Order: sequence, then structure tokens, then C-alpha cells
Amino acid sequence: MPVRSTRGALVAAALAAAVTATALTAPAVAAPTGPDARAGRHEATRKAAEEMVRAGAPGVLVQARDRYGVRNVEAGVADRTTGRERRPHDRYRIASITKTFVATVVLQLEAEGRLDLDDSVEKWLPGVVRGNGHDGRRVTLRQLLNHTSGIYDVTSDPAFQAKVFGPDFLRHRYDTWTPRQLVGIAMGHAPAFAPGTDWQYSNTNYVLAGMVIDEAAGRPYAEEVERRIIRPLRLRATSLPGTDPRMPRPAGRAYSTLGGDPADPATGVHDVTELNPSVAGAAGEMVSDGADLQRFVRALITGRLLPPAQMKELTKAVPVESGDGRNAYGLGVVRQQLSCGKEVWGHTGGIHGSGSVVVSTRSGDHTLAANVNGDWVGGLDKIVEAEFCG
Repeated sequence: MPVRSTRGALVAAALAAAVTATALTAPAVAAPTGPDARAGRHEATRKAAEEMVRAGAPGVLVQARDRYGVRNVEAGVADRTTGRERRPHDRYRIASITKTFVATVVLQLEAEGRLDLDDSVEKWLPGVVRGNGHDGRRVTLRQLLNHTSGIYDVTSDPAFQAKVFGPDFLRHRYDTWTPRQLVGIAMGHAPAFAPGTDWQYSNTNYVLAGMVIDEAAGRPYAEEVERRIIRPLRLRATSLPGTDPRMPRPAGRAYSTLGGDPADPATGVHDVTELNPSVAGAAGEMVSDGADLQRFVRALITGRLLPPAQMKELTKAVPVESGDGRNAYGLGVVRQQLSCGKEVWGHTGGIHGSGSVVVSTRSGDHTLAANVNGDWVGGLDKIVEAEFCG
């Protein structure tokens, strides 16, 4: 769930928050490890991570895999209090990358004949998408997954933002939010546009998609993600915490300014590691690490998780609102053309104190996952560019 949604948790705009003028103090950056790093390769990736730390990020963690092997870059710190460095196996909140898991389950259910992408939301969730111009009878499951539904994004609601994103977060970090509560907030606003006529990122779409999985599968969506993806792929660092605010170990800390200035002692930087992830739900509650994310995206993009017909649907991407033609959104995946002409597929995610990205070439022979444990510094897009374009 891209907290304080930018309507497009895209590789090209990962955590595009303004870089603060004053950087936080951080220790020296560790050199990349692995045989490929020893040969002096991928220096650009390391430098991009270092630059994020110089710009104020507490710590950056990058793992990439290609035919030369696995390479890790750890920059800055995992814990500002103890100085503990970031480690390759650290787990972190992956936020909107959760959407890719959810879309995969929906497509698997379609392959089994348990639902159809052209089903209306009303068919599965009668009366849920109603009010202020919203009409679930006119919205399809496909439109949820590719963000062409027009349904209002719950994270844009001013009252929700005040409680969840600003200083009030510290009082409400352990609150539990139900999917129906989140959808109900969205229904209090008019839709952005008529279904199918435009594109706009909306976390509400995936809260609803999780609810549809509950109905179509007869089990909670989290159980379906576990049963269909996590266990078969042996993603041992990946979990859906539900309402548990704690981070599984190993993990560093996560930091946020909660809208304040990181250089201002009166507002400063807050430790936001613990939070009730029900605030994101099926739009962004998951936890994982770099190795698991790459294993998942590689299996997905190379067709191990979906039959050919559903792979075609997954990668049938529509242009996003940037209009530059470089980015397009499929069903829970982003297609991006990099500056050097290479094409990668994946997703980004941002939640309190954590920004993440995972991408893969279409062949699956080159993947990358990265995380920054502070939510006020951009630069993950530069890491992707550095890794794939050098």
C-alpha cells in the first residue's frame, strides 16, 4: 500500500518524496559482496545506494541476481540507535508489492474457473461498492486489478490521512482497520472517473480484490496467498501479518518524519517499525526480503505460477497517468522501459518507514529487489536504472 498514495507505485516514481537538504549521519557504506562484485562489476548500483544515504536515508539494502550470481549492497544503518548495519537477509514491509501477490491469486482462481475477470464487483460483493456515484455493477474485477475502476483511493481521504500519516499516527499505530471500514471511507467520495475510461492508482481496488478472493475461494485471501504462492515457492521470509504490529526477525528499524522535517528537533525522525498492517490489508500488508521477492517475481514473470492465458492477461498493460509512454500497468505488475531501452517488470511499495522495489527482465534472467528504511528520501528508481543500465 503506497502510504500517502501517489497514484502509481511505479518503478520510475518509487518514493519520489523530496530529498531533504540536510542528510542524516550514517556510517561508511559497505562494499557489495559476491564474486561479481569482486570483479568490480555493478559499481553504479553501489554508488546509487550510497547517494541515497548521503541524501538522508537511514539505510539502503539491495540484492540483485543474474547469470553471474547474487550481489548484495548494504548502505547506511538498519538501526539509528545501535548503529547496526543492514544485512542481506533483513525482512521489511513490502507495502504495495503485496498487490502483485493478490493479482496472481485472482488470476489463478480465474484459471480454475472460480471467477472471471469480467465479473462485476457486485457479483462477489453485493452492495459494497455503492454511494456517491460508485456502482459495483459497472466495475469489473479486471478494472480493480489494473486500476481503471475509477474507485476513490482510501488513502486520499483527508481524515484518514490525518489519523494515519501525520503525527497522529503515533496514537493510532495499533488501531485495527477492517476491509469494509477502508472501503466505506472510499465510498464517502465520488469516483475519479467512470469505470474503464481512465487510469488512476487506488489502494481501494486491492482491498476489494482481497475481499473477492475471500468469497471466491471460501478462505481468507491471506491463506490463499500462503497456500498458492508462499509455500510452493518456499518463501520462508515472506508473511502476511494481519493485525500483528511486530516485525519478524531478522529485521532492522523503520523511520518516518510523519510529514515533518528530519532536521527539525521538534518534529524529527520517528521510529515507526511497529504498526498494525491492517491499515493496508490486501493493498499492502506483507513482509518479505530481497531473496524471496526475486524468487517470486522470477517465477511469476516466467510463467511458473500462471497458465498462458492468464499470463497474457497479467501482462496486458494500460498506460499510466504520467503519459510519457515508458510505464504501463498490467494486472498487479508494472512494465517500465528504462533510459537505456531495457524493459523490466515488477512493482514498488511504500508504507511508514519502508520503501521497496522488485523488478525482473521479461526472461527472468536478471532481477533486483531493494529497500530503504526511511520514507522521506527518493532514489530507488535510480538504483533500478543503475543496475540494469549501468
